[in-house]
Amino acid sequence: MVQRSLSRKSLAALARYRALADETRMRVLLRLVGRQVCVCELAEELNVTQPLLSFHLRALREAGLVRVERRGRWNFYSLDAKGLEAAEDFLSDVVAAHAAAARPHAACC
Repeated sequence: MVQRSLSRKSLAALARYRALADETRMRVLLRLVGRQVCVCELAEELNVTQPLLSFHLRALREAGLVRVERRGRWNFYSLDAKGLEAAEDFLSDVVAAHAAAARPHAACC
Protein backbone atom coordinates (compact mmCIF):
# COMPACT_ATOMS: atom_id res chain seq x y z
CA MET A 1 0.00 0.00 0.00
CA VAL A 2 1.23 3.48 -0.82
CA GLN A 3 1.71 5.88 2.06
CA ARG A 4 -0.33 8.97 1.32
CA SER A 5 0.91 11.21 4.12
CA LEU A 6 4.04 13.33 3.86
CA SER A 7 7.18 11.70 5.23
CA ARG A 8 10.44 13.52 5.90
CA LYS A 9 11.61 12.44 2.47
CA SER A 10 8.46 13.91 0.95
CA LEU A 11 8.83 17.18 2.82
CA ALA A 12 12.46 17.49 1.71
CA ALA A 13 11.37 16.83 -1.87
CA LEU A 14 8.67 19.47 -1.53
CA ALA A 15 11.29 22.04 -0.48
CA ARG A 16 13.42 21.11 -3.49
CA TYR A 17 10.50 21.43 -5.91
CA ARG A 18 9.48 24.76 -4.41
CA ALA A 19 12.99 26.03 -5.02
CA LEU A 20 12.76 24.82 -8.62
CA ALA A 21 9.46 26.61 -9.23
CA ASP A 22 11.16 29.81 -10.32
CA GLU A 23 12.56 30.69 -13.73
CA THR A 24 15.65 32.45 -12.36
CA ARG A 25 16.53 29.49 -10.16
CA MET A 26 16.15 27.12 -13.08
CA ARG A 27 18.46 29.35 -15.12
CA VAL A 28 20.98 29.28 -12.25
CA LEU A 29 20.92 25.48 -12.15
CA LEU A 30 21.46 25.25 -15.89
CA ARG A 31 24.44 27.64 -15.66
CA LEU A 32 26.01 25.49 -12.93
CA VAL A 33 25.94 22.23 -14.87
CA GLY A 34 29.45 20.80 -14.87
CA ARG A 35 31.17 23.77 -13.28
CA GLN A 36 31.74 25.89 -10.20
CA VAL A 37 31.01 29.58 -10.69
CA CYS A 38 31.74 32.73 -8.71
CA VAL A 39 28.61 34.65 -7.75
CA CYS A 40 29.82 37.78 -9.54
CA GLU A 41 30.33 35.85 -12.80
CA LEU A 42 26.95 34.16 -12.43
CA ALA A 43 25.22 37.52 -11.88
CA GLU A 44 26.80 38.87 -15.05
CA GLU A 45 25.86 35.78 -17.10
CA LEU A 46 22.24 35.92 -15.91
CA ASN A 47 22.02 39.71 -16.10
CA VAL A 48 20.70 40.03 -12.53
CA THR A 49 21.92 42.03 -9.56
CA GLN A 50 24.04 40.27 -6.95
CA PRO A 51 21.49 40.86 -4.15
CA LEU A 52 18.72 39.27 -6.24
CA LEU A 53 20.99 36.39 -7.24
CA SER A 54 22.00 35.86 -3.60
CA PHE A 55 18.32 35.56 -2.67
CA HIS A 56 17.81 32.83 -5.27
CA LEU A 57 21.07 31.04 -4.44
CA ARG A 58 20.08 30.94 -0.79
CA ALA A 59 16.78 29.25 -1.66
CA LEU A 60 18.61 26.70 -3.80
CA ARG A 61 21.24 26.10 -1.11
CA GLU A 62 18.64 25.65 1.63
CA ALA A 63 16.80 23.17 -0.60
CA GLY A 64 20.03 21.19 -0.95
CA LEU A 65 20.35 21.76 -4.69
CA VAL A 66 23.55 23.82 -4.73
CA ARG A 67 26.71 24.02 -2.65
CA VAL A 68 28.76 27.07 -1.83
CA GLU A 69 32.49 27.26 -1.24
CA ARG A 70 33.91 30.45 0.19
CA ARG A 71 37.34 31.51 -1.09
CA GLY A 72 38.43 34.73 0.52
CA ARG A 73 35.83 37.35 -0.34
CA TRP A 74 34.16 35.29 -3.05
CA ASN A 75 31.53 32.58 -3.00
CA PHE A 76 31.68 29.86 -5.63
CA TYR A 77 28.56 27.83 -6.36
CA SER A 78 28.14 24.37 -7.84
CA LEU A 79 25.36 21.81 -8.10
CA ASP A 80 24.83 19.44 -5.19
CA ALA A 81 24.51 16.03 -6.85
CA LYS A 82 23.00 14.42 -3.74
CA GLY A 83 20.17 16.95 -3.56
CA LEU A 84 19.43 16.63 -7.26
CA GLU A 85 19.44 12.83 -7.00
CA ALA A 86 17.08 12.97 -4.01
CA ALA A 87 14.62 15.07 -6.03
CA GLU A 88 14.82 12.59 -8.87
CA ASP A 89 14.47 9.60 -6.51
CA PHE A 90 11.29 10.99 -4.98
CA LEU A 91 9.59 11.31 -8.37
CA SER A 92 10.85 7.85 -9.37
CA ASP A 93 9.28 6.43 -6.20
CA VAL A 94 5.96 8.09 -7.03
CA VAL A 95 6.04 6.78 -10.60
CA ALA A 96 6.90 3.26 -9.41
CA ALA A 97 4.14 3.29 -6.77
CA HIS A 98 1.65 4.50 -9.36
CA ALA A 99 2.64 1.78 -11.82
CA ALA A 100 2.40 -0.89 -9.12
CA ALA A 101 -1.01 0.32 -7.97
CA ALA A 102 -2.44 0.95 -11.45
CA ARG A 103 -5.63 -0.94 -12.08
CA PRO A 104 -8.52 -0.52 -14.50
CA HIS A 105 -10.82 2.39 -13.80
CA ALA A 106 -13.71 1.18 -11.66
CA ALA A 107 -17.20 2.22 -12.56
CA CYS A 108 -18.33 5.16 -10.51
CA CYS A 109 -21.55 5.06 -8.52
